This record gives sequence, structure tokens and C-alpha cells, in this order.
Amino acid sequence: MSSPTHQDPLGAGWMILAALGFTLMNLCIKAAAQKFGFGSGELVFWRMGFAALFLGIMAKARGDTFATPHWKTHLNRSIIGSAAMLCLFYSITHLPLATGVTLSYTSSIFLAVFSFLFFKERIAPYTQAVLVFGFSGVVLLLNPSFQGGQEWAALLGLAGGAMSGWAYLKVRELSLLGEPGWRVVFYLSVVGMVMAAVWATLTGWHALSWEAVPYLLAVGLSAMVAQLCMTRAYKVGNKFTVASLSYLTVVFSALSGMLLLGDKITWQEAAGMVIIVAAGVLSSIQPRQFKTFFLKHTRSKS
Repeated sequence: MSSPTHQDPLGAGWMILAALGFTLMNLCIKAAAQKFGFGSGELVFWRMGFAALFLGIMAKARGDTFATPHWKTHLNRSIIGSAAMLCLFYSITHLPLATGVTLSYTSSIFLAVFSFLFFKERIAPYTQAVLVFGFSGVVLLLNPSFQGGQEWAALLGLAGGAMSGWAYLKVRELSLLGEPGWRVVFYLSVVGMVMAAVWATLTGWHALSWEAVPYLLAVGLSAMVAQLCMTRAYKVGNKFTVASLSYLTVVFSALSGMLLLGDKITWQEAAGMVIIVAAGVLSSIQPRQFKTFFLKHTRSKS
């Protein structure tokens, strides 16, 4: 069996590929909205449709069963997760790319808050300090959006991050119930398609064109590849390193937004992003990991 030391670089590599995949997905979402006028409902529909079709075909080929005794928990997770994605896609299409993406990563902050409020999990003083630190970054990040008349998009992005945090609690619950990962994502995709179709019907569909199809396919394909790479990273790598590297999506999105889309980031937005990313990384590394890391590297140098 490989040691964690040997696993970690491999996991890091998969996570970097996942971050690149999610960045490509976000760029394609932004481009599809700007070039062809697609709304968040349509974009979520096509993104979920790709995943539902692929997972459904693969499950059928393997002979897996779609039946589950935990359908209520699946429905809860899928509705909240789909609503979160609708909010986050809206935020990404209406805010600078880096801002919209960073708001989605507030999910780790809300996850800790919900764990305390609804499941009475004890929050250590270290984690409390990290949460306060993270929310200060949220305030900094949102301030320019509010001043620029983008309050609605900013609030929806924050709501999407909060709902993602709750959805992760339900994923944890389904995992403890023994539900396979493919089934969790499949039902999320099916419910997401239905919710997105309803929303797109209310807001209006756009006719598909040959020029738009590659963008929509790229959204679905890059999301699926990124998800698979991320799953692989958590399986073979050090979970703390992998969790920290997941925030590379924010870095890649900020750089690509400035270079490819001409986005401008204020000092407040940049400071808010750095604080939110730092809070996410710190929340994944408890004090005992700092101690282990310090002792390990001190010994290696002696």
C-alpha cells in the first residue's frame, strides 16, 4: 500500500486538472450567456442534461439499480443543490467571473455554520476564528458589487453558496446511508433538469444554433471531467492538500477573467477573494495538522 506521502502528489495533480476543468466550465457559461443570451435556467438544463444522460447510460451498462429507499433525502439534496446551481450560474453570468466563482466557495463557511446550528456540532475556537475571518472576506467581496448596482446577482451568489453548504450536509448523510456517489449525482442531475426547464420556460428559451452547441457541450463535458478528476483526487491524495488546492479554481478564474474577458477587480474584491480562499484552506487544516506538518519538516531538515 502506498504511503500518504506518495499519494499526495498524485492527488494534487488530479485536483489541479479538476480546477482547470471547472474554470473552463465557468468560462463557457460566461461566453454562452454573453454571445447567445442563454439564461441561467437554460445553462443549468444543458449542464445537468449532459450528466444525467452519461450517468444513466453508464449505470444501465453496469446493471446498477436506480431504486433507492432514501428518495426523500435524495429529493431534499437535489432540490437544494439545483437551486444553488441556478443561483450560482446567474451570479457567474452577471458578475465578474472571479467574484461569481468565489461566492460559490463560501459553501465551506456555511457548512460549518449549519453543522453547528442544526446538528449541534461543537465548533472549536480555532474554527470560530476562521469563520469570522471568512465572513469578513465576504463583506469585502460584496461591497463593490453593492456599490455598482449588482446587489441582486451578488445576493443570489451568496445564497447559492449557502444552499451548497446545506446540500453538502445532505451528501454526507446519503454517504452514511450507503448511497453510491453516481446515484447521488444522477438524481441531482435529473431534478436539476426539471427545475431548470421550469425556470427557463418562465424566463424564455433561446433557439439552438450550430454556433452555440459547442459551448453548451463544453459546459457539460468540462463539468463532468472536472467532477471525475476531483473525485479521483480525494480518493488517492491527501485530503487536506486536495481540499486546499480546490481553491485554485478561484485563482484560475480570476486570471482568465482578466486576461480573456477584460474583467477588472478592485482591491476590495481581491482582498475578499484572498480572505475567503484562506479561510477555506484554514478550515480544512486543523491545528494538529499544522503541528504534524511543522514537526515533519523540522525533522527532515535536521
